[in-house]
Amino acid sequence: MEIIYEINSKFLRQVSYKYPGQVEKLRDMSLIEEGSDPKVRMAYLAIVGSHSVNGVSELHTKLLENGLVRNFYDMWPEKFNNKTNGITQRRWLHASNQPLASLITEHIGDGWIKDLDQLKKLIPLADNPDFKKRWREVKLENKKRLGEILMKWENIRLNPNLMFDVQVKRIHEYKRQTLNILHCISLYNDIKSGRKKGFVPRTVLFAGKAAPGYYMAKLLIKFINNVAGVINNDPDTRGLLEVHFLPNYRVSLAEYIMPASDVSEQISTAGTEASGTGNMKFGLNGALTIGTMDGANIEMWEEVGDENIFIFGLRAHEVDDLRAKGYNPWDYYHKNDKLKKVMDLISLGFFSPEEPQLFRPIFDSLLNGGDRYMVMADFDSYVSCQTLLGEAYLDIDRWSKMSILNVANMGRFSSDRTIRQYSEEIWSVKPIPIKLDN
Repeated sequence: MEIIYEINSKFLRQVSYKYPGQVEKLRDMSLIEEGSDPKVRMAYLAIVGSHSVNGVSELHTKLLENGLVRNFYDMWPEKFNNKTNGITQRRWLHASNQPLASLITEHIGDGWIKDLDQLKKLIPLADNPDFKKRWREVKLENKKRLGEILMKWENIRLNPNLMFDVQVKRIHEYKRQTLNILHCISLYNDIKSGRKKGFVPRTVLFAGKAAPGYYMAKLLIKFINNVAGVINNDPDTRGLLEVHFLPNYRVSLAEYIMPASDVSEQISTAGTEASGTGNMKFGLNGALTIGTMDGANIEMWEEVGDENIFIFGLRAHEVDDLRAKGYNPWDYYHKNDKLKKVMDLISLGFFSPEEPQLFRPIFDSLLNGGDRYMVMADFDSYVSCQTLLGEAYLDIDRWSKMSILNVANMGRFSSDRTIRQYSEEIWSVKPIPIKLDN
């Protein structure tokens, strides 16, 4: 602590030279948060002690520069830069999705394994009927493969002929698995009400882990499992809707899930996700994204085009504006009948009849607790976007083309590009050629 106090003293001297007479700057930028229980501001300490500070998506970087650490950006703008995250195609396509990797290599060669931008050679093939047919066959093969492994590992039986709508990531309120499961309940209500015309049969898969002490995340896992139990055991949903929470999410399971997915759920509240890499893994394997303008979703939208992605919900600045005006989640409850029916089922204990109040904390967090992550505000937009997504899925030819174009435009999201930027722009290191003996 003596060392940290000394660093803070020297730093605040610099601040006073930069902003003479501005006492509030000293208070706001101090590495120590004063009060009855003083705390070290670790992010501030990291910035002072570093020669470079980067966000991991364009939006994340802007949020740092214009919001979270704006004072530091104003003082040292040259320190700040962006390095959007990436994934390695060697694992997330070449190794884990050999059927698709083989199809791609057969048509454009294997140069994409080291240079992911070469996937753009797939663009002309997006209109080739034979190629699209084989593309669909690969997806069906991967769905059957996931079904076999889940039957073996977890005794979960999947119908490969349903659309696989997948959300796998850490369980957290800001990632809004809640929004997804509320939509599942809404679909269930549609089925029970006889509104089956145009219904897109789907399997909704959840997976992820919660921090050990995170009560709401643990309760959400229980809630998803209970909702799944009701839906999957109702004869009226057979062949129309299934919901499964896959236990013990890990890389070895993800390597089966990503290739089999039709839909990638990237639905965090705008302004909360730093980047995300699951969105890239899904995209590289031909899943279409439904998501908010958050994290790297924005850059994926830029790459694949508005017509090949499903965007919904409030933007980051709209989230801030709504909060500033005074956000009342009850307003959305009262004006949206679908949402009201979903929330009423939770309130009545429909998914936990033996413990009617079990999921009351979820209801309260959304309606009485202020709905910090704007689930109520985005529900209608999400449901409408899901309807558009379903219509696209039923158009087999269109969906195949969109899937191919998503893969073709994933070059930007290779970790090769990310590491190259770090090397050239931050670390100042040069690559060393590796010569292997034949």
